[in-house]
Amino acid sequence: VTKEEDVQMMLVCKTHLGTRNCDYRMKRYVFRRTVDGIHIIHLGKTWEKIMVAARVIVTIENPADIIVASQRPYGSRAVLKFSQYTGALAMAGRWMPGTLTNQITTKYLEPRLLIVTDPRTDSQALKEASYANIPVLALCDTDSP
Repeated sequence: VTKEEDVQMMLVCKTHLGTRNCDYRMKRYVFRRTVDGIHIIHLGKTWEKIMVAARVIVTIENPADIIVASQRPYGSRAVLKFSQYTGALAMAGRWMPGTLTNQITTKYLEPRLLIVTDPRTDSQALKEASYANIPVLALCDTDSP
């Protein structure tokens, strides 16, 4: 599958449509703004970042060392499907505080990679990953911090 075919599939799935708001850190990934005010994401840059993320995921030998988290309802199905196909650990729904930092709890985990669907709603997971020095992949929208 070539880059052009991937970009065509992303267009069909409407992954290029962002939100009306745009965070200043996401401006470099925005291609244009529609008449309605919706920001359109640059799919060439998106494809390049997805390839980088894929290389990062492939470097981890044991897929069980990857946590995929989403507190958003629309992200939970994607998280469960991803973990089903890859063998990663899914954490759909509420993030239990202390999962990555509190060693006393029974839910304590030591992953090698954390993947989150939205940096704003999964901020607790991001904060704990930064304390535990765990690399993070985050799927962002135009208004993501």
